Amino acid sequence: MMINQRIGCVLFVCCAGIVWLGSHAVAQQAYPMLMSVDPVAAQIGQVSQHTIKSRYSMAGAYRVLVSGTGVTGEIVPPAEGSEPPKTPLQALQVRFVVAENALPGVRDVRLATPQGVSTVAQLVIGHDPVVPETADNNRLDVATPFTIPATLCGSLEKAEDVDFYRFSARSGQSVCFRVRCMNLQDRIHDLQSHADPILTLRGATGSTVIASDNVFGADPFFCYTFAEDGEYFLELRDVRYQGNEHWKYSVEVSTRPHVQAVFPLAVSAAPAIVSVTPLGAGLSADASANLHVPEGVTATADVRLARLSLEGQPDDAVPVVIDAGPFVSEAADPNDTPDVAHAITLPNGIHGRIDRAADVDCYAFEAKRGDAFTFEVFAKRVGSSLDSHLRLLDASGKQLQLNDDLRDGKRTFSDSRIESWSVPADGRYVVEVRDLNLRGGSEFVYFLKAAASQPHFKLYTDTDKTLLTPGTSGVIFVRTDRKHGFAGEIELQASGLPPGVTATGGRILAGSHIDGCIVLTADAAATPDVANIEIRGVANPMDASGQPQELVATATVYQEIYQPGGGRGHWPVAGHAVSVGAPADILAVRVTPQNIRLKPGESITLDIEVERAAGFDKNVLLEVFYQHLNSVFGDALPKGVTVDASASNTLLTGGATQGKITLKAAADAVPTERQTFAVMANVSINFVMKATYASPPMQITIAP
Repeated sequence: MMINQRIGCVLFVCCAGIVWLGSHAVAQQAYPMLMSVDPVAAQIGQVSQHTIKSRYSMAGAYRVLVSGTGVTGEIVPPAEGSEPPKTPLQALQVRFVVAENALPGVRDVRLATPQGVSTVAQLVIGHDPVVPETADNNRLDVATPFTIPATLCGSLEKAEDVDFYRFSARSGQSVCFRVRCMNLQDRIHDLQSHADPILTLRGATGSTVIASDNVFGADPFFCYTFAEDGEYFLELRDVRYQGNEHWKYSVEVSTRPHVQAVFPLAVSAAPAIVSVTPLGAGLSADASANLHVPEGVTATADVRLARLSLEGQPDDAVPVVIDAGPFVSEAADPNDTPDVAHAITLPNGIHGRIDRAADVDCYAFEAKRGDAFTFEVFAKRVGSSLDSHLRLLDASGKQLQLNDDLRDGKRTFSDSRIESWSVPADGRYVVEVRDLNLRGGSEFVYFLKAAASQPHFKLYTDTDKTLLTPGTSGVIFVRTDRKHGFAGEIELQASGLPPGVTATGGRILAGSHIDGCIVLTADAAATPDVANIEIRGVANPMDASGQPQELVATATVYQEIYQPGGGRGHWPVAGHAVSVGAPADILAVRVTPQNIRLKPGESITLDIEVERAAGFDKNVLLEVFYQHLNSVFGDALPKGVTVDASASNTLLTGGATQGKITLKAAADAVPTERQTFAVMANVSINFVMKATYASPPMQITIAP
């Protein structure tokens, strides 16, 4: 998990590998929290150098992790004879190598250091040359020059900052301008305010030609066909005239079509190449493209990025739903009302489009009492302009169910879902799809998945990193969202661990339990390393015929976000990173006893010893629940087992090393056999973030 580290030795990168040099300076330090990459974009097929800035030190950084394939990074060592870097090291040079076949889009970037693996920063991958803003380009006469195509990169670094760029265009030339700024900041942990950019195209005299504010979230986008040859200017600023040195942006300027989505939005895993219609700006009326379905995909109704090949253009990346089908397309006949609804059978996947303002699509189906169905719209998640509104109606048109925005885990989406609807009586029913604001058009496409509800579950991890040191342990909390009556036990697994790290896979207990944990332990001889791991859950419930079936889910990984006012938010990132770093502030957490047996109504006191590094005397909080303020984000203990605060000593101040936690089983505690958990020793980094050290895996049994 998150470990606040003390550098007990310094890590250097050299041609021979990683070398540890003994040093015993006493310091309380956190793992790096990456704030920005400058420039924020890199070009496909090129090698480029960038500056990464962070909160807390990046000293000794030895590896760069980049999500996806085709992009690698490496630390740039200081030039020979250069001045020693400032302490703490909060600016670092990194070289990115982008392969010719890398897909464009946004990648997650992390650094591995002796203090642990960092939080996530963002890097844009694009086709065009990167043009960094020139100094003080805040007037037309000092605008940064560029030639189309280009990816403009800069910062809205201070209040009232306005960035200008100068270029030439030809009469009849169609150019698309896409800004990435606000959307790059969602995963930056400690960036509590976000930019709200506005992009303006100006003529040679500075007059406004066209402006754009909020298109993709707060980020602008427009395409424009120039009427005259001449010189033009782009102006980018925050709409409130606010600024922040970490508000980086890219503006992709090109004459290529802009593909926003494809139709149909869903395809099966085979064949590997599917012909689709691209949707967006600058496309011909009869444009078609080939979609390359990702290999090894077997998930049902799962959103994935796929490679899109459009004739005469470099490959693009688009989101698509991979589904097993069957599929049906919306009928050409009007289906705006329940009495003329398009007849379908269930289960089915429906390809449809809200093709005009106030359009409503209705689908009729027959169902029997007691059957259960789930209806889910995929639209915004796959690039559509549709903000869906979903209703279920009976044969008379009476509303039975409605959903606007669905929620998965800790995130809300503009798509819609009606889940586990139980049919009240035999008969005819109608499912209705429209845009929330009654808009429509060619890009308002959707995929409506209508299927029998089956027991299943989803998994989410809190958090996105586990930081270990040789001989220590860390704990990953995993939460489940149980669907359609699934109440079974879930075994937790971790794969892809760094060498020398082992996992004790816990479980999420059956019934109403939602949390479990995995305890990771680094061998005492483990060497510095880092890896993105996969966390899965496996369950084996009985089906309706009494036969065992296997259910498998891969966990969505959340990075915690420091929200304004001290709140703790979450944002999904690519992969849970596990690192082995240098010896830290806490060298061990020892608990006696490790195997606990309680009867309902009994209590037991855990004696806890924290081994501190020399000179480390900051407060340490002992916990078995992962919590912030009054919210619990992870609790692997059996139901009915709580901490008796009055009989516990959990706050270790002034260098204290001994504490205790008293666990109490309620009279109605559910019998449980050997449930895995761990005792945590937490050290605050900031108001939200804590460095978490854990005991070796423990088990608790609640006897009948």
